[in-house]
Amino acid sequence: MATKITAKKPTRKPNKKDEASFTSKASRIIGKLLLWFFGVSIFLVVLFKFVPVPFTPLMAIRAIENKTSGKDAILSHDWEPLENISINLQKAVIASEDGSFIEHSGFDFNAMQKAYKNNERGRRIKGGSTISQQTAKNVFLWQGRSYIRKGLEAYFTVLIELIWGKERIMEVYLNSIEMGNGVYGAQAASQYWYRKDAANLTPIQAAGIAAILPNPRKFTATSSSSYINRRKTKIMKVMRTVGKIKY
Repeated sequence: MATKITAKKPTRKPNKKDEASFTSKASRIIGKLLLWFFGVSIFLVVLFKFVPVPFTPLMAIRAIENKTSGKDAILSHDWEPLENISINLQKAVIASEDGSFIEHSGFDFNAMQKAYKNNERGRRIKGGSTISQQTAKNVFLWQGRSYIRKGLEAYFTVLIELIWGKERIMEVYLNSIEMGNGVYGAQAASQYWYRKDAANLTPIQAAGIAAILPNPRKFTATSSSSYINRRKTKIMKVMRTVGKIKY
């Protein structure tokens, strides 16, 4: 029987037309993804201008960490309108975290420059993130120091400054940040640390909560270390200079 020999077809090399077609398709896909990202992100920012933030990525991350480590996944989070949160706590977080919160447009470039210079010298100080930046990170993003996350943080900071305004940023911030291990928001923190509502916090109690914000899972607002007590005293002094808050 004769063996049938089939000639192998030569491999077709991609030409410039094929490359242009691939580039065009890739560009369309990337364009659509960007449109979806901008659309969804703007929708969420507009939504959370009016609707309480139910949970944050950090809450989910902490719950997973506790579960994988065998700890009880404690989660305490009670939303309260800003008018139900003591003005003392509002002043305390401004005094502690962002002294120019009312004046800046989302970024404190002087604080960022100072933080950069001190970090270059090897000093461990808090970063130059404003309350607006911290809110953007806590509500929409994950923890970390990558350039991608910082870029997204800047993007969401601009959005919330434009769409929410200062009063809403403060309201979301005080209802979303971690104020103890598994404790999120002013009302939950007030009940956890002082067994009272957030509306009734005294200046020293508000300073106690603000003092632990750099590391709320390590520090305690009551029966505090000497370091936290010094921070409370310093925050109390700065609070007296904050004056009336006009959002």
